[in-house]
Amino acid sequence: MTTEVSSLDADFGIMVYASRSLGIGGKIRVVPEDFVVEEVLIDGSKASVVVANINRPTSNPERYVICVLVKKGWDTFSALRTIARQLDIDEERISISGIKDARALTAQHISIGGVPLEKISEINLENAAIIPTRFSPEKISSKVLFGNQFDIKVRAIECSIEEAKQRIEETKHQIDVFWGVPNFFGHQRFGTIRPFTHKVGRHIVRGEYEKAALIFLSEPSVYEHRRASRARERLRETGDYKSCLRFFPRRLFYERLMLLHLSRYPNDFLGAFRKIPRTIRVLFVQAYQSYLFNRFLSERIKHGLSLNEAYPGDFVVSLDKNGLPTNNFRNAKPDESFEIREAIRRKELAIALPLVGYNQGVSKGIQGQIERQVLKEENISPKDFYLMDMPEASAAGGLRSVLIPLMNFDVTFEEDKHNIDRGNFAVRFRFMLHKGSYATVVLREFMKPIDLVDAGF
Repeated sequence: MTTEVSSLDADFGIMVYASRSLGIGGKIRVVPEDFVVEEVLIDGSKASVVVANINRPTSNPERYVICVLVKKGWDTFSALRTIARQLDIDEERISISGIKDARALTAQHISIGGVPLEKISEINLENAAIIPTRFSPEKISSKVLFGNQFDIKVRAIECSIEEAKQRIEETKHQIDVFWGVPNFFGHQRFGTIRPFTHKVGRHIVRGEYEKAALIFLSEPSVYEHRRASRARERLRETGDYKSCLRFFPRRLFYERLMLLHLSRYPNDFLGAFRKIPRTIRVLFVQAYQSYLFNRFLSERIKHGLSLNEAYPGDFVVSLDKNGLPTNNFRNAKPDESFEIREAIRRKELAIALPLVGYNQGVSKGIQGQIERQVLKEENISPKDFYLMDMPEASAAGGLRSVLIPLMNFDVTFEEDKHNIDRGNFAVRFRFMLHKGSYATVVLREFMKPIDLVDAGF
């Protein structure tokens, strides 16, 4: 396997590719409509980006209104915060099953508790729509999510259409032989514009709240808007929270909340983090868990260990009828190799790696040795994920499958008038992934981008 990955990939712990083929290059998200995500629930309900295709409620009112949120250019939390403000309710009364890309056209299910249907119809969001579809006694959660259907256009291809077809075929063949794509956490988990989320989480887990706050507030990024970057640089230079607050753009909502607190209590970094929603604090910790998982998976592949054959001590997890991991898992025994391989082929089992947390330790056997070495380098242990000072953001941990099944995969070639300087075609990828898996992780195999940000990741 090639290890020639981008520097930003490596910073996220993604050190390898599953395929050795050349990539087609190109760009995604030239316009938001190039990256379409439609959420699919376990019961088959699909959230469509075409508003006219969405059914309206017909059942009797229940505690929750289930809606489809169609948005373009919104991050999920900003959209929910705006909806809650217009409804004059607490954000906690709005639930989702998953976070969707901001730089995309997305459709997802949300539930709103204790709000009349008429009031929801009055919500007015620019570049977004919220359509009630049914009532339910239960709120939406990740438990009812099956996966996401993606429809993604890649423009500015760097090779001829004949070369692109050949490279895509070779990559797909190698992925099929591999039995899937390595289930890395994708780039949006960490932030490609400000790729620091996992670094903030690392310091939170270590109890280093001042270092965590300074990275979140003052670490500039070359990819960020210059006004925001200058405000961060000013804060780094002066350390004056009160005077720097006025330079932070209002769209940096969470940073401003923390700065306002620090302007009054300059040494209370823990209190500053508590000024932002718990979900955001949890995301920092989870991003660090994700980074560690990526390191574990990269090192497994670099050591030449299979992703579809279990070694003694590996975690194996049972899959349900939908192919989704269950809570039933065990460590593989020395005499089970053939049995587990056949169960993986039948999609009954999957090899899994730990998302380390206070209730989840490392693997056993050779994989466990790899994981312990990574944790040693990070100066972290699983028990550190119980945050004594911030227990509400603690992470119990869990397991994650090592491979992404690539479902309903289809590729077409289309005319692209925006791509005159590099040819006049675009490649359209359509596929479905289970929940928790990232389309960009699939696309990087076919594109092999050198500059993730320039490529639209």
